[in-house]
Amino acid sequence: MSPRRKFDPGSDTDFWSLHLDSPTSVPVVRRPRRRGFELVAIFAAITSAAAIIFCTQVLISHQKHWRTTIDDAAALGFVHSFMTEFTSPDPFHANDYTDRISTYATGDFAEQYRANQNQILVEVARAEPTTGTVLDAGVSRRNDDGSIDVLVVTKFTSQAPDGTLLAERANRWVVTATKEGDRQWKISSLIPMM
Repeated sequence: MSPRRKFDPGSDTDFWSLHLDSPTSVPVVRRPRRRGFELVAIFAAITSAAAIIFCTQVLISHQKHWRTTIDDAAALGFVHSFMTEFTSPDPFHANDYTDRISTYATGDFAEQYRANQNQILVEVARAEPTTGTVLDAGVSRRNDDGSIDVLVVTKFTSQAPDGTLLAERANRWVVTATKEGDRQWKISSLIPMM
């Protein structure tokens, strides 16, 4: 046997597709290349990218909502505490009362309060002890500068030294709480509603 093989001139037989070690020359048939795997891989990559983008957007939205909820709760707690103290002046400790209110003030409210602090001090010293309570409070609006407007309903109760009720009235306020620094809330506006 000769290592040479003869091919017919018109045949489509490829030399490299023959098995040279076999006694007969049988051409190997190549299967057509399938595109299915490539399409599935591209579809999976696109779907994965879309899922990652969607999950990222949901996470960012959740974080914004969580921060807003935390800020609202902190502002409500601070305003509730402040209004309880603000509506409970103690004539026996008028200086301490005005100093405490002044430390919680900022912005326009601080300027107005400091300008009228002596008059407020005299009025608190002349008044009967009053107990203030917050009946309800809720976020009214979130402002662009990061401050939060809170609508507050308070009740004043004033009693004479013998325990008889002198006055009792409810008031509504719009209080603007502004966050200074990372955690410190202060009052920048205090407006009574008629």
